[in-house]
Amino acid sequence: MYDFLLQDVKAAEALPSEGQQDYFLCTGWSCTADTDNTGGGICNSMLRLYFTFAALTWCVDSVGGFSNGKVGVACGDMTPQHGHEPRPEPPPYMVSVDKSTFSPGENITVSLQVASSDPTFFRGFLMEARDAGKLDFPAVGFFILTDPHQSQLLQCGHTQGSGLSHKSNTKKTQVQAVWESPEKPPQRVQFLVTVVHDYKVYWVKMAGPVVSLRGVTVAPSTNAPPQTTSPTALSTQFSSVGCGHSKSCLRDPVGCHPESDPHCFFLSFTTDEAGQSVMFELSGPTDGYMSFALSHDKWMGNDDVYLCVNDGGSVSISAGYVSGRTHPELATEAALWGRAWRLVDGVIQCRFHRSIHLHNRFNLNQSYFLFLAHGRSRQGSIYKHYHQPLISTIQKVITGLPEDLSGSRSPLLIKFHGVFMLTAWMWIVSTAVLIARHYKDFWPDTTVLGQRLWFQLHRTMMVLAVVLTSAAFTLPFIYRRGWSKAAGSHPSIGCTVMALSIIQPIMAILRPVPDSPRRIIFRWLHFGAGTAAQILAMCVFLGAAQQALLLPSPWSPAVLTGWLLWIMLVDLLLLIHQSRLRGKSSSDDKENILFAQLDRLQHGEVSKVKKMVLVVFLIGNTGFLAAFIKAIASL
Repeated sequence: MYDFLLQDVKAAEALPSEGQQDYFLCTGWSCTADTDNTGGGICNSMLRLYFTFAALTWCVDSVGGFSNGKVGVACGDMTPQHGHEPRPEPPPYMVSVDKSTFSPGENITVSLQVASSDPTFFRGFLMEARDAGKLDFPAVGFFILTDPHQSQLLQCGHTQGSGLSHKSNTKKTQVQAVWESPEKPPQRVQFLVTVVHDYKVYWVKMAGPVVSLRGVTVAPSTNAPPQTTSPTALSTQFSSVGCGHSKSCLRDPVGCHPESDPHCFFLSFTTDEAGQSVMFELSGPTDGYMSFALSHDKWMGNDDVYLCVNDGGSVSISAGYVSGRTHPELATEAALWGRAWRLVDGVIQCRFHRSIHLHNRFNLNQSYFLFLAHGRSRQGSIYKHYHQPLISTIQKVITGLPEDLSGSRSPLLIKFHGVFMLTAWMWIVSTAVLIARHYKDFWPDTTVLGQRLWFQLHRTMMVLAVVLTSAAFTLPFIYRRGWSKAAGSHPSIGCTVMALSIIQPIMAILRPVPDSPRRIIFRWLHFGAGTAAQILAMCVFLGAAQQALLLPSPWSPAVLTGWLLWIMLVDLLLLIHQSRLRGKSSSDDKENILFAQLDRLQHGEVSKVKKMVLVVFLIGNTGFLAAFIKAIASL
């Protein structure tokens, strides 16, 4: 890192003239000689030229910046005077501590390291620990070096060693030191760091973690800075480092990294060493709000909720309670302290501390399901979340051992609902219809239980489809405990499909005998009801866009469209095949021969083609169904 300020240089050398000394003052690029200690003396021209040249040479060398890290003049505002503005974007670095609470005289290990997944480095830094309620006051406590080759101590307050800086401008990816608390520390201490990548690229006062005096569980003092300090008040990105080892994490997608993935939803929590409080970190891509809740079950209601809400460019952090599917009732902010936030590029991040035992709030020593939700907000008011909340798979003791948790945005009942409906209508019904339309005479002499094979296959498949549809139909009502008003037309269409599915087998049982004149009426009614049910079932497939079963878009509609084109193509191929055979019979003057008879006369050719088409159709249908089931399982 370069020097924060060019210092005055005083070069003294004894002269034979009455033992007086010449002082050379170097300010910027200007060097003059002072022969009478007043700045107004006159030197011999040759001597002055010599010393001016020597001083200019020294000045040119020093303009490159003090790479030795002795930058005590910048301890106050921590700003390098490089003539350039600090970088506004989030820095690719992070500050971490090994404990969140401390006692007077206790040591805390502080680390500054590269947080980005991209290869980067820093050359210089300046680190201080200040009263979190009085960040403009001098540094408190002092540092102890762990690597004297990389860092050195400065006096940035009333105590020697209260500041820490680099010792050379070599490239670094991590530095570490030990901070020792003073005997009379403030209740909360925050670490601030200025990091320099190169002369023009640097970040000022990166806000590091807040550590609290052990045993203090009250809210921050009224002298603490307001939450709406600056969008870069929390300039370090949250990191997934330590998930499952030093802290518990819940992430969506599974294993994502909030420091490098802008689409990562992230919740982490860790307990202090004294077992008095828990620090929560919440992050997600939304311009409205991020929230999480502690719940005794997987149903929304009677939950302890915490919200980070975009409020006109700042983020408010508050606790609340949800009694049902209603707007949360906000509690006083005194329940939380150490609040910090960041709002950059559509990503909200917030951090806060909460006591384990707190009146009128859930006890963090117990186990809960974790809900992670986001949505839009306006002027600090929140609206219903965009998607189904991410819900942890298991209950978790908040103060328990660190775990890397998994979760799902789709309830298990709704997943089974989707799998049953897709299996019934994408695979079973489409195959049963294809057999009834094109394979009646494929097995002319084969019977099962006194009925032709095609009929038994068709009837068995359709009965199985009705059973699966009935099971799928009941699951959403069990999950929602009634009718869902927020699901649009999906429940109404589903009820119609269910009704037609029941009407079809009843109609088949009451069908007239083949020779009856009413048989044609049955055929049209059976065909019409079945076709209507298929079309509506395809519309029901749009349920993949419902909150409770939100398949990825545009993948889901694209695959559904591909499946529809697939069954239409197979049906068209079989119709063309039939038409070609009918044309051949006409050319041979066999117009009066029925198509069933033609199949028997040319059984070898017909069987080969139809068998191949049926096998390919079943393989394709299975592939489409498997793709949807895999997507549902991953939700």
